[in-house]
Amino acid sequence: MKPAELRDKTPDQLRDELAKLKKESFNLRFQQATGQLENTSRMQSVRREAARVKTILNEKAAAAAGEA
Repeated sequence: MKPAELRDKTPDQLRDELAKLKKESFNLRFQQATGQLENTSRMQSVRREAARVKTILNEKAAAAAGEA
């Protein structure tokens, strides 16, 4: 997902997206440990997407704190 799409979402939607990504990351790690993981590059992309979501959440929190 592109950063511009993430910036359009509310903080609650971003937290839900982050939870979904963390769950997927856990499942991918579990698949890797059991030898069932076929697409190993998906692990890296999920980690990067989670980092993007966290960055956008921090930006929104900083903007909210700056307005107050």
